[in-house]
Amino acid sequence: MPRKKKRNTIIEKLLIENYAAEGKSLARWEGKVVFVERTVPGDVVDVFLFKNKKDWAEGYPLVFHELSPKRATPFCRHYGDCGGCQWQSVPYAEQLSFKFQQVKDALQRIGKLPLPEFMPILGCEEDRHYRNKLEYTFGTYRYVPDGEYVRKEPGERKKAEPEKTGAAGFHAKGLFDKIVDISECHLQPEPSNKVREAVRQFALENDLSYYDVRHHTGFLRNIQLRICATGEVMVNVIVGEDDFAKTEPLLQYLMQQVPEITTLLYTVNTKKNDSLYDLEPVAYSGKGYVIEKLEDFQFKIGPKSFFQTNTKQAEKLYQVTRDFAELTGNETVYDLYCGTGSIGIFVSRKAKKIIGVEVIAEAIEDAKENALLNNLQSSEFFAGDVIKICNDDFFAAHGRPDVVITDPPRAGMHPKLVEKLLEMAAPVIVYVSCNPATQARDLNLLGEKYEVTKVQPVDMFPQTHHIENVVQLKLKKQDI
Repeated sequence: MPRKKKRNTIIEKLLIENYAAEGKSLARWEGKVVFVERTVPGDVVDVFLFKNKKDWAEGYPLVFHELSPKRATPFCRHYGDCGGCQWQSVPYAEQLSFKFQQVKDALQRIGKLPLPEFMPILGCEEDRHYRNKLEYTFGTYRYVPDGEYVRKEPGERKKAEPEKTGAAGFHAKGLFDKIVDISECHLQPEPSNKVREAVRQFALENDLSYYDVRHHTGFLRNIQLRICATGEVMVNVIVGEDDFAKTEPLLQYLMQQVPEITTLLYTVNTKKNDSLYDLEPVAYSGKGYVIEKLEDFQFKIGPKSFFQTNTKQAEKLYQVTRDFAELTGNETVYDLYCGTGSIGIFVSRKAKKIIGVEVIAEAIEDAKENALLNNLQSSEFFAGDVIKICNDDFFAAHGRPDVVITDPPRAGMHPKLVEKLLEMAAPVIVYVSCNPATQARDLNLLGEKYEVTKVQPVDMFPQTHHIENVVQLKLKKQDI
């Protein structure tokens, strides 16, 4: 029996009512919530539903009948196609307002703890060209924007056929194999676009193939750029073939066309995934790393190092963290999920000792180098699981923490780590989070012994729904 074809559902003249999570807005239709991308509260649109569940639905706009007075004009020609900068249609002040409310709702609804008055959100001075790190992808399959073909029926998608010239840019939203061919990106300052276009031009003139992610063939895979506030520029060219005779002319051309590059590397990746952690980049020109600064602290950043991608806002974020730690110079500070040691080093001058713990061994090596670079004598960094490392013997050797700073990934802290923090009972915890929902969950568990005393949202990523939040917790008086 042939499968019944699912009927396309189009909602006509739907009023968008409010903002929702993940950069979407919401409306109500037939008793259910409808999440709609690329819309702003006040828009009236025809919506094509690509998901239609019992209690909720999700769709994208087909026709705009009325535009909201709250709407901003997107500044990028690739808006809606690539997966970045989804909130260009929302004025930046509105973005900040919603992000603030997002933090507040998460901490109230999930955290369920008494909360102090929130500090006003710290926004970015620059809402474009703020990223210090960016990666472009070279792929065989170019994403075909809506404007290049006509749909036979509303909601119908035309399959994008591979283009011989390929595409250089970012993955199309939700598609692993389609690349949006970027002509200009507003995320990173120059020479970002200049580097991408130079590589593209050389590839076209010399018939260099782009990587085919379906068949795992092709030469050009990615370029990674790091542009520092110090003026240093690092470029890592990732190729899919171990053929230096093809790679070297490209590198020479890139140095000629973009003299701003201070360090040029290449990495051979013949694997089926894009991870570089098990590969060794080769320095073709320059010292193989760049130096970034936060205040007067210096940080050595290699091609595989983790570092906050918004340098100016990272400085603000770390200043808040340092203020919340309330250091007097006599404290032993434990920096958990310390990465390359940036937060611990940043607060070090006001502390007696810094103990950094991070599960990734390579990051700890970077942290040790950064400590030496800043002439820190009172810092130690350890590779391993916090749960296993922080035992009575460790405390006897290094001291119990007076302040704990924790900056976990989006998934938040493991329940066993929360238990460990309750056991350690440091007088002050500063919790830095990139996900208010998981932060709120952890705060609820920490509420057994701690109270939330300060909350400071910090926007690191304008034009997106992402938000950082810093929370200060102090031991309840009965637990001191």
